[in-house]
This record gives sequence, structure tokens and C-alpha cells, in this order.
Amino acid sequence: MTVHARLMWGLLAAVAAAGAVAAQDRPSVSDEPAALWRTFERPPDEARVMMRWWWFGPAVTPAGLDRDLQAMRDGGLGGVEVQPVYPLALDGATPETQVRPFLSPSFLEAVTHARGTAARLGLRFDLTLGSGWPFGGPGVSVADAAGALRIETVPLVAGARVVGLPAIGAGESLLAVYLTAGSAAPTATAAFRRVEATPSDGRVVLQAPVDGPHQAWVFIASRTGMMVKRPAIGGEGFVLDHYDRGALGRYLGHVGTPLLGALASARPYATFCDSLEVFGSDWTPGLLDAFRSRYGYDLREHLPALVAGDDDRSRGVRHDWGQLLTERLETEFLGPLAQWAHEHDTRLRVQTYGIPPARPSSAGLVDLPEGEGAQWRTVTSVRWASSAAHVFGRPVASSETWTWLHSPSFAATPLDVKAEADRHFLQGVTQLIGHGWPNTPAGVDWPGARFYAAAVLSDANPWWIVMPDLSRYLQRTSAMLRAGTSANDVALYLPTADAWSRMRPGKVHLFEMLRDHVGSALVGSLLDAGFGFDVVDDARLQVDARVDGRELVIGKARFRAVVVPDAAIVPPQTMDLLVSFARTGGTVIATTQAPSRAPGFRAGADAHAHVARASDTLFTGASPLGLLVVNDADAGPRLAARVTPDVAWGTDASALGFVHRRVGDADVYFVANTSNRPVTTTAAFRVSATTAERWDPRTGDRQRLTVTREGAAVRVPIALAPYASMFVVFAPGLGLAAPDSTACPSRGTDDLGAGWQLTLPDGRVRALPSLTSWHEQPDLTFHSGVLSYRRDIDAAPAVVAGACPVWLDFGEGRIHPEEKLTNGMRAWLDAPVRDGGVVLVNGQEVGAVWSAPFRVDVRRALRPGRNTLEVRVGNTALNRWAERPQPDYRLLHLRYGKRFDPQDIDKVVPLPSGLIGTPRLVY
Repeated sequence: MTVHARLMWGLLAAVAAAGAVAAQDRPSVSDEPAALWRTFERPPDEARVMMRWWWFGPAVTPAGLDRDLQAMRDGGLGGVEVQPVYPLALDGATPETQVRPFLSPSFLEAVTHARGTAARLGLRFDLTLGSGWPFGGPGVSVADAAGALRIETVPLVAGARVVGLPAIGAGESLLAVYLTAGSAAPTATAAFRRVEATPSDGRVVLQAPVDGPHQAWVFIASRTGMMVKRPAIGGEGFVLDHYDRGALGRYLGHVGTPLLGALASARPYATFCDSLEVFGSDWTPGLLDAFRSRYGYDLREHLPALVAGDDDRSRGVRHDWGQLLTERLETEFLGPLAQWAHEHDTRLRVQTYGIPPARPSSAGLVDLPEGEGAQWRTVTSVRWASSAAHVFGRPVASSETWTWLHSPSFAATPLDVKAEADRHFLQGVTQLIGHGWPNTPAGVDWPGARFYAAAVLSDANPWWIVMPDLSRYLQRTSAMLRAGTSANDVALYLPTADAWSRMRPGKVHLFEMLRDHVGSALVGSLLDAGFGFDVVDDARLQVDARVDGRELVIGKARFRAVVVPDAAIVPPQTMDLLVSFARTGGTVIATTQAPSRAPGFRAGADAHAHVARASDTLFTGASPLGLLVVNDADAGPRLAARVTPDVAWGTDASALGFVHRRVGDADVYFVANTSNRPVTTTAAFRVSATTAERWDPRTGDRQRLTVTREGAAVRVPIALAPYASMFVVFAPGLGLAAPDSTACPSRGTDDLGAGWQLTLPDGRVRALPSLTSWHEQPDLTFHSGVLSYRRDIDAAPAVVAGACPVWLDFGEGRIHPEEKLTNGMRAWLDAPVRDGGVVLVNGQEVGAVWSAPFRVDVRRALRPGRNTLEVRVGNTALNRWAERPQPDYRLLHLRYGKRFDPQDIDKVVPLPSGLIGTPRLVY
């Protein structure tokens, strides 16, 4: 490893240590099963869901802010992330719509007020260090704006001797001019010849006329011109240069200082940096000097290699350029930003992926790494965040959750919320940041404001009556997944050196390059074979990895296998580590090809030969220590032949996912069904314990499982309804009696499909000969709200006195044919209760129903003889929205510019609502 790299990662370690305050968030869970059960039964408040809280305009009022925060608290939410964004109404159209411009005294007063209310209610309060995203605004001058390499071509006719340069504006400077023969773009760098003449008056005079048609390639240090996306009034301006510490310091002085000044008496729990979406940013004014200092040669002399050439030297230049962009993000932005947060007594939460090209290890610089994306069977930024948390020993990895969920706004249901949340949990997330909660400015008709690209997850939804129950599920699951340590088997190596070598100007999105390079077939193969995985990169392998027998220890995580996907270029130090790991019995698998080249322009024949010899030892020699797999789909089964899978499913269970946590002597598995069909199978878990329980995070119940020992594994039954989940807990001394399959035999059912009475919005009562959706009843087509269903039932004394459950079962629901969605996801199951119901027996609340299995145990509230059942059902707000004309934003866009586009408005139609299944009592 180079001296520069060691110094850089020394900075990372120092910042991580300074952020140790975040490690205090770890729940206090002892190793005893009883303590683990207490965490499950009474999860800590810090595991509650948070919401991104959009302030539109911002046209907020103290009363409106207080109302939102109280509603969040009542719904079981744990806190907010304040995000000021674009206006929804003209400033001052009414006295109530007066805008508080971003960073104005009135805006800062609102921030102070909201922080005080949140503290009084016991809610976490995070604050975005900006308006919209990425960081930027009116305080960012063109000199501090995001940079880009601008390349212009100027055609020259035969005999031309003068090159007319493109206009070079403010914030730009000329880097170099090159000539190529002909009119086609060259494929080799040898075709480029640098022009040494000094520009004058906007032109360059050549030493001799060109002999035939030529092109002049003009390389300019420029600016992207990108403006902040979706800003609030007063937040407009250039996006910040994320490669320049000085620019960051000036930005923090302009934005961060007044924001935290407004919170001097009560700092935010964390400051937040949203998506790194600085599109096109691949340059900064100080890059040439930094490049020469880092690599010892002048990039100006090799600029053509950024656009042409597929030889080692051209790839080496691109590698060095891409690597430096990543390192500049870390040393000029992430590191200083974290240090600034710590100096101001708060933490830093960042979505550490995108452009600039963050790598997985970049997340180690922040206290709270975050990602987004529900595609659990591929490499996502969520997996980057959770992997960093595992490797760096952080208990909390968060995700921006429910972005684009079941578009349009207000269509998302509690079942949708759970279906996506489970996919984030399966990627190792332990903190959900909901996307989100719109504060509704005065003058916006009910159901209120909505962000253009998100579900509305607020009490504007009538199904909010079940939100406390849904929140409890999410809180309980988050708390359990924070306990102990991750037990993933596989370190999935992401070949960053390969990706840097393939970067081109304007195409430096490292996360997307690596995600697409790995693909879904390899990830799916590993998951289906029963292996959990984290992603790792060279930065961690070269700084914080060691071989410990048959395990590779990387930071705080331990792995039994390393998978190298289709990597041609790998640093020699990484190859040496893999060889050492394989020599002690560790498993190393490469897919598609074996590495053969070393990275960087300075890599010579010796370095390439070093990598080739290591590959020969591992993959291609006569007696390889590792394994080369040609097809990605074969990687999982081939790995399973060498390493006992953590979980072996009894049947095809590609819809099932799991997360394994080790808590002292206990092994805790979260298992989720991600499909719209029930799954009944068995699973063999690689554990030593012989006692197992099923803990239901939805209901809080526990049940002893029948176990069968199979060699090094224990097999247990798995039965999950559509989109259902469970914890399987293995530990000595769990304390429950053995299961008794005869204790509660089936005693029949009562059909409750008829005989209900529906209380209408005006108080009238309608007798229902059968259950039909509200949207099919003319006077309820556009109704959004909570309506009550009632009917009487008789209960025998033996039923009431017994200990067995009596289920009010609403049915299984109906599979909804899957459709291609433009964005986001949804649950493909039409529930029998649309969309959340609270069940009461004789006036006593006994449970909520919003996910499968759609049933509630009513026995404890029954009494012998006549009983009254009541089901209060809330639907979505979409039906009411569908009745009203869509807002006319013409004047708003003319006044402020078009800052958003409402999405999927054609889908704003009334949806099925109410009880639409056939309820029954199951004894």
C-alpha cells in the first residue's frame, strides 16, 4: 500500500473514532435469551421508524409543526429528518401561506420551534444541511460550483493553421489542446498530438498547417452548471464542488452555521447529507496538482487517455483519475464534513453512493451510513451501507425507505409499507427513514400536500388507525436486527480498480458501474444457496483485514468465503491476501475470469506478473487453491459444496430471504417471504443449539418449534403467509414447553359473510346482505375515511373458557397480477381488508389487521352468549383525491420555475375499500 493511501485511511480511522458517539446507540442487550426476549417484547425507542419531513415553501406554522409531530408520536414513529423543499402555493396568496425563505430569521425560528417540540415529545430530530439536494444554493459562487471536464471538438479543414477555441466562461480554464487526423473519433491515444502553442485572443496558432482534415480536441476545466434539485424558496443556486474542502468550508459557514446556531440549546441528533447526485461532476480546479502529487506524473499530458485507448497505460490513467476522484470525495468532503459535525456536537448521516464516485469504504467516514433501494437480490446502496456498518462495527445502518412506493401518492397501503420494509431488513438495515411525511401548508385541500416522488405516510391516510401496530412491527424488527453482530458468510469483493479503469468523462458513477458489473444472477445464486453477504473493497482489504484460520477478518466482520466477480484488474496486495486466506483453508471463488492485471499507470510488468502468479495459485494452476466458476448462476451451488450453507431451504424458496445475527450464545434469524404467495417448507440452519422458537414480530407472540438435527444443521418447519416474516431464535434455555400439535385441534368455522351493518359517514346505518367495496357503492365511491362494520355473534361457554385461540379470519386475499412499474414497488396482493382494520369485541379493542395472515384472535374478549363484533376500516386517501380536480400549478411554475412534476396522475382513481373478503370465525 502506498504512503498516500495509508495517510488517507489514517484520516478515515480518526474520523471514525471521533464518531464513536454513534456506537452508543447500540441497544443494551445481554447474551441471555431472557434479555433478548425483553428487547423483542419491549423494543427501545431508538429503533422506531423516522420520517423525512418535507416543509413545502417552506410555508410552515408553529401550530402545523406541532400537529405533525404529535401525530407522528401518536402513530408510534420515532423522529424526523427536516427537508425544506419547493413551494406548493404562491407566497402570500393567503395570510397562512406566507413563506419563510430558507435560512431567513423566520425559517430559523421554525427550526428552533420544531426542535423544541420534538424534544418535548421524545422524538429524534435530524436536520438536512441544505434545501433540496445535493448541497448547494445561493451562497455557492461559480468558483465553488461542481466541476466537470468539458471536451469540445473543433473541425479543421486541410491547410488550416488556426484553431478557434470554444468560448471559455466564468469558472472555466483551458487545460490543453490536442489534434487528431480525420473526422472520426480515434480509438487509440497514439492518434492524439498535443498542441504546444499558447492561446491568444480565443485562438491557437499551429506551427504548421494541417495536412488534410483534422479535429482539435479542446480540454476545458469547467462546471456542470447543475442547480440544486427541488429547492425551497431561498435555497436556489449552484450545486457545491464536492472535491474541494475550501468550497465545503464556505458552504458550511453560509448554511451549516446558521442552522446549528438555531439549535444551540439542543443540537440535532444528526445532520444529514442526501443523495450524492452531482451529475457529471468529474473535475475540480485543484485536480491537476493533486494528481501529480498523488501519482508522480502530469495528467495534462495524458488527457486523451480519458476518451480513448484500451491498452494498459490508457486504462491506468483512467484508473488513477477515477481513484483520485473517489479519494477527493473522502478527504475533501466526507471527512471534513464528519469532523465539522462532531465539532458541533452532532453526528453525520450520509447517503454514501453516487457521484462523486463513492466506494463502499467511503461509508466508514460517517457515523450513520445510509442507502436506498428495495432490490434485495442485487447489489444496492442499502447493501453498501449495511456492509459498512458490519465492517466498521456500527449497530445502525439506515435506508431511505418507500421512495416511489405504490405510486401515485396516497395509493400505498400498510401492506405495501411492510412488503418494502422487509426487503430493506433483508439487506441488513436497522433504521428506516420513511419517505415520507408532507407538512401541509394552509390552503392546500385535504388530503393535503404530497411530494412528487413518494408515498404519503401520514395521518392524512384513513388507514392510519393501524399505524401504531405497523410501527410496532417495524420497531421490533429493527431492534432485533441491531442486537449482536452480523453473521454473513461471504465477502463479495467489488472490483473498484476495474471500474475506475473503465470510467470516462461524464461517466463516473462508481456504484452503478459496480452494481451492473456484478448483476443479479450472482447475488441471486449466493442467496438461494443459503449464504448472506457483505460487499467489500480493496480499501478495507488492504488496511483492516487479516487471516484467522479458515476465516477472513475484515474490521469487525468475519467471513468464510470471498467471491471475486469477473475482475480483470486487482491490486497485487489484494491478491496476496486472498492467497494467504486460501492457504489456511479459506474459500476463494472467482467468476467468469481470473484477475490478470495490476491497476494504475505506473503498474509495470512485474506488477502484472505478480497478479498473474497469484491467479495461477488461486484459480488457473494445476492444483488451484480456489475455484473459477464460468457462470454466475453456478457460484452459489459450487460454494455450497465447499462451505456448509448458513440456511438450506427444503424446496425452491427464492422468495425467502434471511438475515443472521449472533447474540452471545444465541443465533437469531430474520426470515421473510417477499412474494404474494404462501410458502410452506423446511429450513436447515447451521447452528449448534437444539432448541428453537418462532418469534412473530407482527404479533409479538412466540412458539416452540420442532427441530430435527441433520449433521451440522438443525431443520425446522417454515410456514409464512404472503409478505409475512418471522424470527427463528436458537439458544439454550429458551424456556418454552415443547410444542403440542393436539392442544388446539380445529373445531370448525362460522361463516360471517352476511349480517353486517355499516355505519355511513352521515351516521345512517346500512344493512349489508353481502360485503362489497365502497367504491362500488354510488354514495361511497369517492369516500376516504374510517367506517364501522358491526354484527352480533354467539359464543359457547366452552369456547370462552378454553385457552385456544378463536380467530376472526378475513380471508387470504387475492393475488394481483404483477404489472411493470415505472418506479418503486408495491405488494401484489389485494387484501380482504382495504386497507387497515381495528377489531373490537364488546367495545374492547383486540387487534389490528393489515397484513397476512389477515386474522385476529378475539377469544380473550368473548363472553358466553351474545357478543358484538366491530371492525373499523380505513382506506387510502386516493378515493377522495380522485373526486377532486387536480391542482393547477401553472402560476406557481411561472413564478418559481418548474421544480417538480406530479407523477402517475392518470392512476388517481378510486380503489377498492372496506371489507371485501368473507370473514369467518375459526375455532
